[in-house]
Amino acid sequence: MHIYIYWVAKKDFLAFRINPELKQQIEEIADEEQRSISQICELFLKGAVEDYRKDGPQYIQRLLARQKHKASK
Repeated sequence: MHIYIYWVAKKDFLAFRINPELKQQIEEIADEEQRSISQICELFLKGAVEDYRKDGPQYIQRLLARQKHKASK
């Protein structure tokens, strides 16, 4: 019997600033899901990239319209 263990090395680092409220929300999600903040961010980013690849620029336009709508409330 052979057991294979594959380690995926994280080779790139991405850093950016976000507002404290968004950071708190991501931390809460990570806590609820019992995952690291990095894991949650990577999952969200992968999902967004998949949606963008499927819908193209309309995906970005929907996100911007949603943010604009929330800001106007």
